[in-house]
Amino acid sequence: MPNLKKDDNALRKVLTQARTIAVVGHSDKRDRTSYQIAQFLRSVGYTVYPVNPLVKIIDGQPCYPSLKVISQPVDIVNIFRRSEYLPEIVEEAIACNAKTVWAQLGISNLSSAQKALDAGLNVIMDACIKIEYLRLGID
Repeated sequence: MPNLKKDDNALRKVLTQARTIAVVGHSDKRDRTSYQIAQFLRSVGYTVYPVNPLVKIIDGQPCYPSLKVISQPVDIVNIFRRSEYLPEIVEEAIACNAKTVWAQLGISNLSSAQKALDAGLNVIMDACIKIEYLRLGID
């Protein structure tokens, strides 16, 4: 698997082929970055599954307590949790057959990244999905 942070073509392919994104750490507070990024992702056509065990509903949509209980396939797991939570989230992403693990700005864990790569997932860490989407000019 390529390092998506250094391969714009691979990154573009991941973003254009994905249809579903699970946002782990999705807040129900409109001023939070996770809420705003999830709204952006919805606005450009992705199906977004909010994942937060402390919230039941976000804008009328059910919020899932973990990746394990999402019954639909997930293309990208977009993570807004601190780096220390990445090992557990990556385990769940692997178990649910996600295609890509994406940790937002400031979030990374080398051993978790390697575990995801070893399991055949695409990985990008310490990068904002909205910034990369806009930078690549994806329609």
